[in-house]
Amino acid sequence: MRHGRLACTLFAALAAFLAQGVFPGRAFAYLDPGTGSYMFQLLIATVIGALFALKVYWGKVALFFKKIFAGKR
Repeated sequence: MRHGRLACTLFAALAAFLAQGVFPGRAFAYLDPGTGSYMFQLLIATVIGALFALKVYWGKVALFFKKIFAGKR
């Protein structure tokens, strides 16, 4: 039980430390107009990459689900 409490305390301390860097109180920053198009490109690339990975591994994915649903009959 003691190890669980220690791990929880360390995790809470780490989360609080990281929150200071991730969510600062004030940020005087400038976002360039190209930032939105870059984010959009990242989103599109992620979706296309995921679809390509699904295409490449479709046989394994289909076999996995076939085994799951065939066993319940």
